[in-house]
Amino acid sequence: MKVTVLGAGIIGVTTAYQLAKSGHEVTVVDRQSGPALETSFANAGEVSFGYCSPWAAPGIPQKAIKWLFMEHAPLILRPKVDWAMISWMIRMLRNCTSERYAINKSRMLRLSDYSRTSLAEIRAETGIAYDERMQGTLQLFRTQQQLDASAKDVKALAADGIPYEVLDRDGCIRVEPALRHVRDKIVGGLLTPKDETGDCFKFTNALAARAAELGVQFLYGRTVKALDIEAGTVRGVLTDQGPLKSDAVVVALGSYSPLLLKPAGISLPVYPVKGYSLTIPIVDATRAPESTVMDETYKIAITRLGDRIRVGGMAEISGYTNDLGLPRRRTLEHSVTDLFPGGDPAQASFWSGLRPMTPDGTPVIGATRIGGLFLNTGHGTLGWTMSSGSARIVADLVSGRKADIDTSDLSLQRYG
Repeated sequence: MKVTVLGAGIIGVTTAYQLAKSGHEVTVVDRQSGPALETSFANAGEVSFGYCSPWAAPGIPQKAIKWLFMEHAPLILRPKVDWAMISWMIRMLRNCTSERYAINKSRMLRLSDYSRTSLAEIRAETGIAYDERMQGTLQLFRTQQQLDASAKDVKALAADGIPYEVLDRDGCIRVEPALRHVRDKIVGGLLTPKDETGDCFKFTNALAARAAELGVQFLYGRTVKALDIEAGTVRGVLTDQGPLKSDAVVVALGSYSPLLLKPAGISLPVYPVKGYSLTIPIVDATRAPESTVMDETYKIAITRLGDRIRVGGMAEISGYTNDLGLPRRRTLEHSVTDLFPGGDPAQASFWSGLRPMTPDGTPVIGATRIGGLFLNTGHGTLGWTMSSGSARIVADLVSGRKADIDTSDLSLQRYG
């Protein structure tokens, strides 16, 4: 089958690779000059199979009000007259209940755990290197209240059989020795030992090269203008350089997926939530992290990537804007220097990207009411984490096979 994949980020490239392995003739289209040059370029670097939670959670509405007045807030809201933004926020608030949180987190854990095994298979069959480490994620709590509130996550992890360990102060230092310098600033943590780290940009580029060896054609510098639909079935896409015909199309355009789908009559509840990162060279390894530390107070991930520290986080709801706000840089610098002053922020590179978020935190994966049109988008902050599993699912569905895990609640149909 001839399949066109729209988007050459981590989701699009892993999807193309799995489709090619399944025997399809695959073409990838992206407006950039190469793979992973937008949201996948400089993300936090954490592959968090266990630390995997929806942003919509009990207590978030109350916390959001408090965050509006914080200097180093994890959530930044810049409201505007935008029905897509308003509708998305209303839907997200509806998911901020204990019942919905448990449902959403459970299916996210199901997908991420499947992605863990899928990523291991890719690593074994390709041998690609991407500054990978397999030392877990430490969710770090600065207050007893944060530690107590983690009980709901522990319950969900236990229910889904995901390994975890609740740590006291000394336990955190055992996992991340550099924290001994700031032991008085922490009270405990939650370790998910199966989590990994790695440079998403390096991985995506290396996998794109392997996909090309399998026959995948990459068309860079092309903008997709519209889907080519005839009699309820997709026939390909229209680009700024002419039409491309295919038997199936996979939309993996991240935050821009809803804009392409809307003219086709498909309403996709995905909205861009901007995140920021710093990439800092390490000058003192004894004061740098070993793996990923999630600073729960600021919702910022601090990750070791070879001889660099990647600091990423925050959620800014401001539409399709990609400016670099200096207050956001100060927040990232504050978190990392407060815990791990082993890097040199003066030499850091500053970046921002638009994460494609759904109101319930789970990506949208699967077929649509248009024949031959499939979606693989809406992964939010967990695109790197869920990419390998999502790609396997799409390859199975396109090929007419049953996926290895339950996908009944992953498609667009869950929104009615």
